[in-house]
This record gives sequence, structure tokens and C-alpha cells, in this order.
Amino acid sequence: MLLRRSPDTEQKLTVLSKDSQYDLACACGTREEEHRRRSKEQKWIYPVALPQGGRTFLFKTLLSNECVNDCRYCPLRNDQDPQRCRLTPEEMVRAFLRYLREGRVSGLFLSSGVMRTPDETMGRMNAVARKLRRGGFRGYIHLKIIPGASDAAIRAAVSLASAVSVNIEAAGAQHFQELTRRKQYQRDILRSLRMISRLTSRGSRFDRVKHTTQFIVGAGRDSDREIVGSSWALYRTLGLHRVYFSAYQRGLGDRSLPGERSGYTNEQLLTREHRLYQVDWLLRRYGFCADEIPFDLQGNLSLRCDPKELWARAHPEFFPVAVNRADRSRLLRVPGLGEVTVKRILGLRSSGRRIRRLEDLGRAGARLRKADQYLCF
Repeated sequence: MLLRRSPDTEQKLTVLSKDSQYDLACACGTREEEHRRRSKEQKWIYPVALPQGGRTFLFKTLLSNECVNDCRYCPLRNDQDPQRCRLTPEEMVRAFLRYLREGRVSGLFLSSGVMRTPDETMGRMNAVARKLRRGGFRGYIHLKIIPGASDAAIRAAVSLASAVSVNIEAAGAQHFQELTRRKQYQRDILRSLRMISRLTSRGSRFDRVKHTTQFIVGAGRDSDREIVGSSWALYRTLGLHRVYFSAYQRGLGDRSLPGERSGYTNEQLLTREHRLYQVDWLLRRYGFCADEIPFDLQGNLSLRCDPKELWARAHPEFFPVAVNRADRSRLLRVPGLGEVTVKRILGLRSSGRRIRRLEDLGRAGARLRKADQYLCF
């Protein structure tokens, strides 16, 4: 007779932390130190930039990988049979505080599969945050809002967290229903996003709380144009702090999912994710509007060339840009020039120094040399 012992907290954490990899928010970055990584215990650790400078790490895990939902892109959906387990709020708090005392993490990113009902799950997640706050922890806590959670559960999460998010997943109700039949786009997603927006709006009691969302890229049929249009609308109407993108990886989801039959490889889907992050940067930081982003005839971004360079090629009348006279907004439209380099240009000019060649801006790597053809000195 084989007796199987119930897994202890560490064993459950190993399973749940590994399964949290399917929620890839913040997984994409322009530098290696911005990417998620595994700890020695095979748990996902996420880098976070601090407002005062420097970098710290978040411990990310699921409270449970049990799930009643049928999200067709997710390996943890209700018709699959992975090793299922859950942590009690007390177990989660003890595990996190141990990591915190050892100096390995400084904050928590907590999500979960849906245990029976959204509110039962949110109650357990909120209990973790409440126990940490009442125990004196004032650091960073990110809580994922479970789609379909009640107003009361959402309000409790916002009152406890540093940041909250609910995944929008797709660009519109039609594409959303390609991914799930159990969840409803208006009832479970948009209602939650709107309520969080009201609770965290400027001047409100919880305006310090960050509000984000995430698209699943390539699981459904939504084009890049549709995803960009949706994210642009979210920024303007709901005041989101960030929109994230997660590339669907073929082979993880239901075989009948549109993404399983698309022409993209997994590597191309990751490039597509990266292009959407580049567009997000153009919209949020570089002064571009959504209708300026270049798409192909199918409404998708180029996999071969970054969108800023494609815009520059399509607008020769804008160039060359006079490096010694142009303002910040004009300089930021030059391919190869980022915020750091533009700040350096403006600093040199304010000190009375004239910029006569590319090398005056520092070491001329491949990215900076790209700018040379669009500038005049």
C-alpha cells in the first residue's frame, strides 16, 4: 500500500509559484535585469524599480491553482488535471514573512485560481493582505482582482493593496468570448475596471493605489491595432497606470483555440509582445497618439522593425531634426534617441555647449548610430 502524504507549505509553494508563470505581467523588459527570474527554490521573483532609485524584488505566487473557470489559454483551466493545491492565508503570510526577514524579497504579488466563487477567493487573498498590514507590514502588495468579484471585495482589496489589477485579456467582447464562455466581458471585466478607476481616481481616498491590466497576445484573433486601440482607450477613459501584454505560448491551451492555429511561432509571439510594449512606451512617454502607430494591412505591427523607426520612414518631411535647436518632444521622435539621451542633449545645450557630432553624446552604439541619419548638427 502506498501512503501519499499531504504536501507541506514549501512543497505547495513550489507548485503554486511555478504555476504563477502563466501570468506573465512585467515579464518583458528592454534590459536583462528587468526580466522575471527564478530563485534557487524555483519560485518566480520579479524586479521592481523604486521611486527613489534602485531596484527590489517581489515574491510572486498563487494562493491556489484550483480553478472553476474555463479560460482556454490557461493550463490550469477547469477541464485540466494538474497537481492541485492551495495555501491558507496563514501559511502564505508565514512564508512571505520568512522571505522578507531573509532579505530575499521586499513585496508580494498575489494572484489565484478561482476557488468555487470569485468572492470566496478574494476573501482569502484579502485576508493575506489584511494579516500583513495588521502585523505592521507597510511595503508593496499587488493583488490580482478575480473577475466577477463583488464591489465589496474589490473595495476591500483596494484599501489593503499598493496596486491592483484585473486582466482584460482581449480587445473587446467578441474576442474575449473566444477565450472563455464562463466569464462575461461587461459583467466580470469592464465593471471591475471601472469600479477600480473610480476608487483610485485623483483626489480619492485611494489615489495612491496603482491600477493596471493585461492583454493575452495571440490567443484569440484580435489584431495589434485592436489591442493598441483598446489600451489607448483604457489610458484615456479609466486612467490606468500601466497596460501589460503577455504572449500566449502555443501548446499550453485548448487545441481549438484560435492561437493554436495561427501562423505565429512562439518566438514570433514574444516579438509581437515586445512590439506592443514599444508602442505602449510611445503612447505613454513619447507623445505619440494611437492613430500614428504604423500597422500592416492585417492590422498588426511589424516583427522586423520597431514602430518608431517605421513612423520615421513614413514621415520624411519631419527630418532631419536639428539636435542643437529641437525641443524635447521633437527629439523623442528620432529613432535611436530615448529619454536618457534626450535628457543628455538638453543638459549639454543648457550648459552652453554646442553638439557637433554623434560622439559628443557618449559612446555611439548601434542604437545611437541609428539616429545619425535623422539628425543634423
